[in-house]
Amino acid sequence: MIIKSEEKKENSIIELIVEVSAEEFDSAMGEAYRKNRNSISVPGFRKGKAPRKIVERMYGASIFHSDAMEILLPSVLEYVNSNTDAKTVGNPQVTDVDIKDDGGGADIIIELAEYPDIKLGDYKGLSAYKPSVEVADSEIDSEIEGVRKRNARFESVERPAISGDTALIDYEGFVDGEQFEGGTGNDQELILGSNQFIPGFEEKMLGMKPGDERDLELVFPDEYTPELAGKPVMFKVKLKELRESILPELDDEFAMDVSEFDTLDEYKAGIRDRISKVRQAEADAAFENALIDQIVKSMEADVPEVMVEEQLDAGMQTFARQISAYGMDPMKYLQMTGATPESLRDNMRATSEKQVRGTLALEKIAELEGLEVSEEEIEDAYKEASENFGFEIEKVKENVPEEAIKREALLKKAAKIVTDSATALDKEPEIEDLDQESKEPPKKAAAKKTASKKTSVDAETDANPDASTTENDAEKDSADAAAKPEKKPAAKKPSTKKTKPDSE
Repeated sequence: MIIKSEEKKENSIIELIVEVSAEEFDSAMGEAYRKNRNSISVPGFRKGKAPRKIVERMYGASIFHSDAMEILLPSVLEYVNSNTDAKTVGNPQVTDVDIKDDGGGADIIIELAEYPDIKLGDYKGLSAYKPSVEVADSEIDSEIEGVRKRNARFESVERPAISGDTALIDYEGFVDGEQFEGGTGNDQELILGSNQFIPGFEEKMLGMKPGDERDLELVFPDEYTPELAGKPVMFKVKLKELRESILPELDDEFAMDVSEFDTLDEYKAGIRDRISKVRQAEADAAFENALIDQIVKSMEADVPEVMVEEQLDAGMQTFARQISAYGMDPMKYLQMTGATPESLRDNMRATSEKQVRGTLALEKIAELEGLEVSEEEIEDAYKEASENFGFEIEKVKENVPEEAIKREALLKKAAKIVTDSATALDKEPEIEDLDQESKEPPKKAAAKKTASKKTSVDAETDANPDASTTENDAEKDSADAAAKPEKKPAAKKPSTKKTKPDSE
């Protein structure tokens, strides 16, 4: 076989015509015949015994064309990969086949996506907003209060109910004097003030004592199920038991019980340090993302669609993995949210395109700067991944190819070139300083790094061995948003299958 012609087309596509000789094609036809002969009936011959020429005369030579091409294609694609000088991405795609008459071989038309030519604008000396890293005392107090509540003990009390108490109740709901389906509950636990039930329900229970019964006259919210929305309702409630929460004392003993620290002051300092580190990582990520966005905006590159499609494939895999981690079936989740795989993919496209361009920009910077990754740096990257994800380093090496680790390290170095030379601004740019086309202030970057977030192990172990960190963040940005069920306002949107007063 030979490459008969090669032509560059739009979007970094190269079209090749590969000519398969008559001998090569005939050999494939013979193999296709041997593969199928036992299933072909020819009068006068037992199955599998009719000669190929007889079969072709009876059914036409094209009977074996499809199988012959399947047999030929692997060697054709291997030949193309070995005999093209262009740096390509993705896999070669067969777009057409011209089988010549009278066994004269075939012309196979193949498209290759060429790695795009990248032209960068400035990537050093840029400036972008970098959020400040601050941790308020109230944040530490709030976290500790949450820990205290989770470690509270409960005692039954006989006093009037107050907000925060846990009530054990029976209730019956009536609309127009008739009980309605789903409006009855027995031994229902309800934390007063939690807004689990419709507005007013919990408030009107305040002051009740164990054994008390009370009629609660309420109105269903307008956003409730259509058959009950806006209707007056009366609930007959019996308070069977009331339990109050006894929080642990806020002292050194509490700190030792809930943490690795010996004193309350050390515990608070530890919380501050942890939150500060998270905030710093978020600020660094936001700063880096804003700088990469500027570089991408000024970059010239004809990005092949196959690169975006591969990124989308990775994003869909991440979505499925994350939804499964919630214990849900991805397809059922999509049905529940009124989405489809196609609509989800469409929603991910813009992010995927942007992230692919970000990766290309960083790779170009690495090339221009002559960056390299040493064996020592590769080993350090494996150690870091092992520590971050809790895997033995040998396990990481088994699941993450060295080339992927090396590529990620290279992208980090390129990103560091950008950030180290940039100026951090302490406030968002004014509207008049922004791009004239958009006239919109930049959005604050999410707490996800463009190139330096450590996602290799996660990506590689989940069937994306060639994905870079930059690409993984794009898929996670999209998939995370899709994977998180929409938060419903408490006691506002009940299930359509239930009509009891809570909004489950």
